[in-house]
Amino acid sequence: MATTQINTTINGEDYTHEVEPRLLLVHYLREVAGLTGTHVGCETSLCGACTAIVDGQAVKTCTMLAVQADGADITTIEGLAQDGELHPIQEGFWERHGLQCGFCTPGMIVAAHQLLERNPSPTEEEIRHGLEGNFCRCTGYQHIVDAVQYAAEKMQG
Repeated sequence: MATTQINTTINGEDYTHEVEPRLLLVHYLREVAGLTGTHVGCETSLCGACTAIVDGQAVKTCTMLAVQADGADITTIEGLAQDGELHPIQEGFWERHGLQCGFCTPGMIVAAHQLLERNPSPTEEEIRHGLEGNFCRCTGYQHIVDAVQYAAEKMQG
């Protein structure tokens, strides 16, 4: 099968690879770039486990082809921590028990990251609305909401 060269910046690092035109971005991130924090869930855009930031937008990477990301700036869950320190959202999930099995956690954290960029001080209702495209089967969501509230407070000082 024919391949296409793509160039991306992922978590501040430049990547160039030959990919098949049908390769989904989630599989590119995991299998080609080796960034396995982005999880493969439903592959139908329902669960949000595969969420990453692509050019400033939270994107379910199972809905996007890798070739569509040519030239894109991508941030995955691995790119949020800086210098060995957890991002406040990651810390919030730890401190407020916002995870159980952990499968949905990367997508939840990335979606929360975009939410807090757009609205640094969201209400509980706004947090729930901002995360409604991501499903968790374990926590019942309250701890996730608490984690995002923790992060919002910490990020504001």
